Amino acid sequence: MKGQKANPFFCLMGIVPVTYGDGKARLSMTVRDDMKNGEGWLQGGIYTALGDEAIALAIYTLLNEGETIATITCTTHYIRGIQEGMINADGEVVKKGRQMIYAEATITDANHGTLLARCTASFIVRS
Repeated sequence: MKGQKANPFFCLMGIVPVTYGDGKARLSMTVRDDMKNGEGWLQGGIYTALGDEAIALAIYTLLNEGETIATITCTTHYIRGIQEGMINADGEVVKKGRQMIYAEATITDANHGTLLARCTASFIVRS
């Protein structure tokens, strides 16, 4: 199964895989009212979830058959809020070892390119 339907969380959140390959991935998502906090801004955990998923998809493009991954750490730095529109998450593998992978993602406003958040993460590789 490929595309959005390969990941149930993508379907729940309306996440669309745009591009992926060679240790990189771009995901896109529309900000919905049910994703906002009480102040009307996109809830911070959504940035983290989207960044984590973009990183994971980037990693999957480099895994060998039979390998799986699990997030060990994911840190999100919030830079700017958004209330509506489309956002992109660009994940990229920084370093892939045999057992650990380090990667990062940037979340941007798809219409203006404004940086909204940056995630850094480490993953364990399981065989």
